[in-house]
Amino acid sequence: MSTLGGSGVPVSGLGFGGAVIGNLFTEVTDEQAHAAVTAAWESGIRYFDTAPHYGLGLSERRLGQALSAHPRAEYTVSTKVGRRLEPAQGGGDDLANGFAVPATLHRVWDFSADGVRRTLEASLERLGLDRVDVVYLHDPDDHAEQAFHEGYPALEKLRSEGVVGAIGAGMNQTAMLTRFVRDTDVDVVLCAGRYTLLDQSALTDLLPAAVERGVSVVIGGTFNSGLLADPKPGATYNYSEAPGDLLQRALCMREIAERHGITLRAAALDFCAAHPAVASVLVGARSVAEVQDAAAQFATPVPSAFWQELRATGLLTTEEPS
Repeated sequence: MSTLGGSGVPVSGLGFGGAVIGNLFTEVTDEQAHAAVTAAWESGIRYFDTAPHYGLGLSERRLGQALSAHPRAEYTVSTKVGRRLEPAQGGGDDLANGFAVPATLHRVWDFSADGVRRTLEASLERLGLDRVDVVYLHDPDDHAEQAFHEGYPALEKLRSEGVVGAIGAGMNQTAMLTRFVRDTDVDVVLCAGRYTLLDQSALTDLLPAAVERGVSVVIGGTFNSGLLADPKPGATYNYSEAPGDLLQRALCMREIAERHGITLRAAALDFCAAHPAVASVLVGARSVAEVQDAAAQFATPVPSAFWQELRATGLLTTEEPS
């Protein structure tokens, strides 16, 4: 277990990403979602991340129901603010936003102080909790002014009141996350997809700043949305079909990994977890088998000879891990 920044909030090295149990791309039954969360618990995972965005609140409801069987003091939950859910008119589904759920609600971008509080209150109701441990500003890319001047101060106040233990921001880019690290008093940032075996752009700004400032980093998108989990034609990279050159790189990496007696999944997880700024690595899983596999891969030692060969072939240019 690590703690997030100076907050004292603990997280397990492997965390459970809750987007998939919000029916990301395809439906998951309530029973499957419950079983996946239970398997995560049985595998030693104690950090669970969710958001209102994930299935229009479905992920939060399912996660809260599954965790209700466990002592509240023994796990850490993070959720997010910035997308307020409001009743929707009409019908249809939410697949345009990536989730296979009925579009009974719609998202309203809102990083105002009032929006932050209202969104968090609704999340607590869906989760069935009286508190969450971590709150992130969620994807404020196009709302920087409001996020920094209204949303962030609101989170800082909630932390000072003891309503939440740690605060931060979660995004798919590094520039604004680095600004949060340098210019605010966040405890943690969640960086998705920008520190992986195929994309180390977080090394240019975010990770050095986090080490310097004592801010923790949680890594999401460890497999770049699928390519590093199972490289094959048609595999996705950043939620679109992977370009041919990246597919070829991933296939070469997998071949080297297998030669060293490990999987590419184990290498991908180990790479992210090894950086000194990283407190936890999130993996989304929609089934017991996927959870158990993630836990087994995370626990697999990766030989130093594997990293040496990746560097020798030019497939990896960083010095970490050794």
